[in-house]
Amino acid sequence: MTVPTVRLNDGHDIPQLGFGVFRVDPDETERIVTDALEVGYRHIDTAAVYGNEVGVGRAIAKSGIPRDELFITTKLWNSDQGTRSAFDAIDLSLEKLGLDRVDLYLIHWPRPDLDKYVETWRALEQIKADGKTASIGVSNFHVPHLERLLAETETVPAVDQLELHPAFAQRPLRAFGASHGIAIEAWGPLGQGKYPLFEMLPIVDAARAHGVSPAQVVVRWHLQSGIIVFPKSTSRERMSQNFDVFGFELSADEMAAIDGLDQGMRVGSDPDTATF
Repeated sequence: MTVPTVRLNDGHDIPQLGFGVFRVDPDETERIVTDALEVGYRHIDTAAVYGNEVGVGRAIAKSGIPRDELFITTKLWNSDQGTRSAFDAIDLSLEKLGLDRVDLYLIHWPRPDLDKYVETWRALEQIKADGKTASIGVSNFHVPHLERLLAETETVPAVDQLELHPAFAQRPLRAFGASHGIAIEAWGPLGQGKYPLFEMLPIVDAARAHGVSPAQVVVRWHLQSGIIVFPKSTSRERMSQNFDVFGFELSADEMAAIDGLDQGMRVGSDPDTATF
């Protein structure tokens, strides 16, 4: 099965469907990522703060999959914002992953209270120039944060990774990204189980119409919306199900009905006020 790719603004391609390891137990990560790679995923999204980069790296090494067939993302944690700290952080992440480079390196949160994200972004520009990552981007950045980067630095972020799911569709940020060539990635794409997404009528109706699960409908909605998405599961069966979303297509009416579920309902932290 061929996963579609999105061309980033720096010319690199990213698989539109990947696998996320947020809150995956470090002791279980190698097994779980091995399962994901065997299912067919080639895009893995991790982060320093997840504490499971070592397990991701072991699964990659054990897989025997050629490096150029994989797309690996990790993220700089908030306590490592700053020039020197960022340089040390990428080196530590690469050591844990057992890689000489990642494909995408992100600032995990803007932390506007620290006021270091512009300095940190310049450090990421150097990290990219040094060949330690192919692309650089951000996560949880709002429009004012992005506008400041565009005004004060040389590189437009390749991606912005956001909390994004049907009840929180992030349309203004998606529009800003589209107008500036910033690809949008979704974290928590299935709502993290924090509201009854799979019981909502447009999703139930689409699942019934296509003979698929509600989760498959939501993943498909992300893909057809042009969003890069990496659902997380520790169950191989659900991993396979989430990957099996290319045999059907939601109609325009079904897409519109799911779009109509947007309530501006954030279930995670607000990047403007988060201080962890």
